[in-house]
Amino acid sequence: MRILSFIIANFTVLLTLSANELPQQDNKEHLGVASCAASMCHGSVIPREGSDVLQNEYIIWSRADAHSQAFQTLLSPESKKIANKLGLESATTASICLDCHSDNVNTDQQGEKFQLSDGVGCESCHGGAEEYITSHTHAAISRDENIAKGLYPTDKPKARAQLCLSCHLGNKDKQASHDIMGAGHPRLAFELDTFGILQPLHYVVDEDYLKQKWAGNNYITWIYGQLEASRATLDLLEEKLIDNSTLFPELSLFDCHSCHHNMSDLKWNENKGQGFKPGTVRLNDGNFKMLMIIASSTGHSEILHQHLADVKSSLNDKRKLKALITAIFKDIEQLEKAIMAQSIADKKVSAFATLNDILSAGTNGEFSDYIAAEQVVMAIDLLFEFIAKKPEFEEDISLLFDLVANDEKFNDALFSKQLSKLYERIRQ
Repeated sequence: MRILSFIIANFTVLLTLSANELPQQDNKEHLGVASCAASMCHGSVIPREGSDVLQNEYIIWSRADAHSQAFQTLLSPESKKIANKLGLESATTASICLDCHSDNVNTDQQGEKFQLSDGVGCESCHGGAEEYITSHTHAAISRDENIAKGLYPTDKPKARAQLCLSCHLGNKDKQASHDIMGAGHPRLAFELDTFGILQPLHYVVDEDYLKQKWAGNNYITWIYGQLEASRATLDLLEEKLIDNSTLFPELSLFDCHSCHHNMSDLKWNENKGQGFKPGTVRLNDGNFKMLMIIASSTGHSEILHQHLADVKSSLNDKRKLKALITAIFKDIEQLEKAIMAQSIADKKVSAFATLNDILSAGTNGEFSDYIAAEQVVMAIDLLFEFIAKKPEFEEDISLLFDLVANDEKFNDALFSKQLSKLYERIRQ
């Protein structure tokens, strides 16, 4: 079961992201997981009473969080095969692997207790502890002061989205490219709210937490995840398509299933073609489709829809594509401002309208490609949670998850049919 997020009255608190460097580029000394693991710090076996934090965060991370095993994954036979195919001496020493499977900071930033083998540890997400290691436990020192010292604001959804997406989608510094996936790396999928809930929480949203940090809900976390995923995709399009001078563009930016299917499996149809003729390699635009759905509930969809449609027809015109990317960045900025200006009551109305828009579009077959369908199911799940109707539709949601469990067995007709049934049910 998913955990209901806390909805707070003051929704505007600390939503905007100041100019924080991602932890890997923060130029602070990273002291290592061992610096946080003492029993009186964050290494207690059980939560401690009377403390502002659980103090067993290290135990939760080391025993239950998949991030703690990120480096160990590089020792697997599969990783060794991938490294060999890429011509790497070892996955455990190659930055192309360590950038996302460890806290891969420069050697002059590695403290005495630092170990790459710790994987994605405390400072991978919370930033180099060089300056805040002593101050972050002092009640007299504010959170803003600690953030100024290098503590990364993971509570803020915009900052968290940028951090998570830097590995789970990629940025100009690192990406699971088509070369890497061609060597055997799994395709990456991500949605901020869903993936956050899948990880064991090492904090409690209590009175003390609410005094210092942002604590929102499924809906706004999902929105920020989609806004930042779209921004990150636009950055990658600019970096890998416009500034690319090689024979082929970065193919991971396109829909995998445009090419990866049996030649006898004639997948093209009008919806999947997205306005293109058969044989066209389509953009991986699952997040853009979610962006359009979000925009439709705010009245900002018309110009965004036009710009996104123009992107698809301008992939061979780098000058026009660059102008469109700039325009879409502005569209997203306006969309973000409009959403953040809504009251809590308006957000609930918008969330219900968003759910209806997703189901309506799905009924019309607009999510016939697997990657969009995957995003749709995660969105439906969290939106039902947010509007407090999930128990009524638990079985329907489970069926949708079953339909996207395996991309090779995905049936878009069955998926649209299930969305249609769900749409009829919610309208009754």
